[in-house]
Amino acid sequence: MSIEQLVLPPVTTAKGVVHLPGSKSISNRALLLAAIAPGVTTLTGLLASDDTKVMLESLHKMGVKAVQLDADSYEIHGGSPFANTSADLFLGNAGTAVRSLTAALAWMGGTFTLSGIDRMHERPIGDLVDALRLAGADISYLGKEGYPPLKIGQPALNLTQPIRVKGSVSSQFLTALLMAAPIATAKGQTDLVIEVEGTLISQPYIAITLDMMARFGVQVEHDQDWQRFVVPHSAAYKSPGTLHVEGDASSASYFLALGTIAGGPIDIQGVGSLSVQGDVQFAQVMQHMGAQVEFFPNAMRVTGKNVAQGDKLRAFDLDFNLIPDAAMTAAALAIYADGPCTLRNIASWRVKETDRIDAMQNELRKLGAQVESGPDWLRVHPIAQDAWQPAVIETYDDHRMAMCLSLASFGPVAVTLLDPNCVSKTFPHYFSVFDQLVS
Repeated sequence: MSIEQLVLPPVTTAKGVVHLPGSKSISNRALLLAAIAPGVTTLTGLLASDDTKVMLESLHKMGVKAVQLDADSYEIHGGSPFANTSADLFLGNAGTAVRSLTAALAWMGGTFTLSGIDRMHERPIGDLVDALRLAGADISYLGKEGYPPLKIGQPALNLTQPIRVKGSVSSQFLTALLMAAPIATAKGQTDLVIEVEGTLISQPYIAITLDMMARFGVQVEHDQDWQRFVVPHSAAYKSPGTLHVEGDASSASYFLALGTIAGGPIDIQGVGSLSVQGDVQFAQVMQHMGAQVEFFPNAMRVTGKNVAQGDKLRAFDLDFNLIPDAAMTAAALAIYADGPCTLRNIASWRVKETDRIDAMQNELRKLGAQVESGPDWLRVHPIAQDAWQPAVIETYDDHRMAMCLSLASFGPVAVTLLDPNCVSKTFPHYFSVFDQLVS
């Protein structure tokens, strides 16, 4: 049921156990790799969300058989090329889906169009298209140059020169090239070399990609600086049989934060010290701000302060290049700190589901915070007890804005979130879980 707004009254404590939904990053990678790999792959723990739904629908349109076994398990019958060589694909606002499918289909060949909601058509994809064209892909823009929607045709593959891709806008461009590379090497019978221009942001997400490719039988060589990657000509995906998707580390950030500001303890099940996701590093930010975090192989426990009773978190000035998504949660916690908090190296926020730097600045100001920002940074000052303002918070159709700013309910005023259903992109039941933990 669609809810236009959600009023969160002031709360003071939180404790309990959270079972995380599956990782979005791993789920969509696993779906595509299972679709390409010959044979049958059983995926368990798969995230049920808008982003995985559009990926499954797209694979279905291309003739990939996906049998649902239960709420979070699917049997994928894979093989490349896909059975259907033409399709019109609507991908909503799922960046991981549109970028990875663009690369896979561009090298597989066929006649495809890829489109999404209006915001998707504002999210740049030109760097990926340029890189694919270097290897002979046939891609044209159906609207604004450098942005979806796209039309894909038959490639004339040429892998004799390294493919160069910029690393400063989105790591998803490199992820897309890497996951699609075995499709190209199988046709070209030569190694595929990918070189990154400039600084590679969100490096941990590339580590996820390489880990997933390895689970499907493809080992990628790369240098220590993560600037040059080699996919061998012999690379070929193989089904791992069964693959379990671990819990979502980005979603864990909200509950790590909840325990940090509300006492806890909160036990987070599904992701821990064995995780391949870089966003588990967010736990270190919470430790810096004053929380105690215990790590277990597939779980974490956080015990923190109580900001509703006057406790203050420790302020920070940190570079969030490696964990830009989880960094949004830190921005929301800055209103409870003992001084101004600065988030640096977050330029990628500007090309996400919304311009997150502007959005976070606008909404935190409504609550009473003083906020400054620049092209790639944000500074948030804590809100004095007598400066809090009841606020109606815009969520910008951005799941992370809604989940982050739910944490503002530990202030002394009510907070109203508009369009709370936007959390369905990655965590449809977030607010029911949140409600069970707080009091």
